[in-house]
Amino acid sequence: MKKTILGLLAITAVSSASAASYVGGSVGSGATLHYQTDLTGSSAMRYGLNLDATNFNFNRDNVSVGGSVDYLGDFVGTGSALGGLTPYYGLGLGAGVVLGQGGGVSVYPHGTLGLRYNVTDPLSFFVEGNVGPRITVGGTNASNTRLGSGARIGLNYRLP
Repeated sequence: MKKTILGLLAITAVSSASAASYVGGSVGSGATLHYQTDLTGSSAMRYGLNLDATNFNFNRDNVSVGGSVDYLGDFVGTGSALGGLTPYYGLGLGAGVVLGQGGGVSVYPHGTLGLRYNVTDPLSFFVEGNVGPRITVGGTNASNTRLGSGARIGLNYRLP
């Protein structure tokens, strides 16, 4: 029993030691701060706060905030063929809320395609685009669904 528990602890320690965490930001279709953690050597989860959607408009008496959660996966085996650029894909869910006059909720399920380049060991940059339906309930335009899209360039810094 002790050997089994020690074996499981060793496997857990090895698998969590290989997972890296990053902080970063991006600009383009809004400004974003994010935290990213590796799930495996070729996949990650990114949690972002959309700063473009975080505003205080005292003339309209409202506050809005937005964010997204994205699963990212590398197209494995393509980095050396593209001169160190690593292409990746992703699926995500963005959401935003406006509180106050003209308030409403917006949801943005989307697909992502991007390229990442490791500049040095802790620093990498990326460029990506996303597209998907943007569903809005409430707000000044009432409820609607339209095609949403975005593009951005950003930096990741690997935490020690």
